[in-house]
Amino acid sequence: MSAIRRREAQVSFVGAGPGDPELLTIRALQRLQSARVVLHDALVPREILGLVPPDVRLISVGKRAGRHSMPQDRINTLLVRLARRGHRLVRLKGGDPAIFGRLAEEVSALKEAGVSYEVVPGITAASAAAAATGISLTLRGKARRVQFVTGHAEDGSDFDPVASGLCDPHVTSAIYMARKAAPKIQAGLLSAGWSGEAQALIVGNAGRADEVQIRTRLDALSRSLAALPRETAVILLLGAAIRGETRERAKPLNVPTAVHCPFENMTVPGRSRVKIP
Repeated sequence: MSAIRRREAQVSFVGAGPGDPELLTIRALQRLQSARVVLHDALVPREILGLVPPDVRLISVGKRAGRHSMPQDRINTLLVRLARRGHRLVRLKGGDPAIFGRLAEEVSALKEAGVSYEVVPGITAASAAAAATGISLTLRGKARRVQFVTGHAEDGSDFDPVASGLCDPHVTSAIYMARKAAPKIQAGLLSAGWSGEAQALIVGNAGRADEVQIRTRLDALSRSLAALPRETAVILLLGAAIRGETRERAKPLNVPTAVHCPFENMTVPGRSRVKIP
């Protein structure tokens, strides 16, 4: 069974984006407001969960490094069981569901059970971090490609920055879950010939009100990451594209309260109800 966009999908995998409710897609908001049950990750903030109607059942199935509230196989089983009972489900994941979100495992369980589903993409942390700091992940003549890398090894093996392709300075590397891998990243790149003065950009809670930006040197990478609170969602950016100064956060624009869009009547947080003629 393939993913579908129609409303008949029994399960919607929804990307919550980096955590700012204003960065949700309109479709994501629609799905949250029409759900009967929402299974959400630990990284989804209260501001987004607050958009779910009060009569909707919220189930936390979040995972943090070393602290899993629910095993993956149980999440798969729960999705299938609730869908078979006729509930309209949203599986709410931080960032984009298809980027380090275990989407394939949960989709596989639904396919095997004959449950229809759809995927609603979200803004991933790398994009949010780039937008917040004013950098471009690609840079003509200097950064010819971008790669998303996980710093977390499921089998507990050591992180290898060479095998992960981090050593090419003409590649922008966005490293998710980088905290524990930081010493290996630092040592591996230094041993591969990178200068200790090479720039690294750490963004914590990208796109949120409590966002933190740290521009540091490669030889101080581990120490800089260790200074962040444990609960901070961290993404690390490396490569030629991140050189230069970060810009100050732009002031918010004055946006009119009435917004017209070609979608059904809906309420957008902070805005008046949209009336479609």
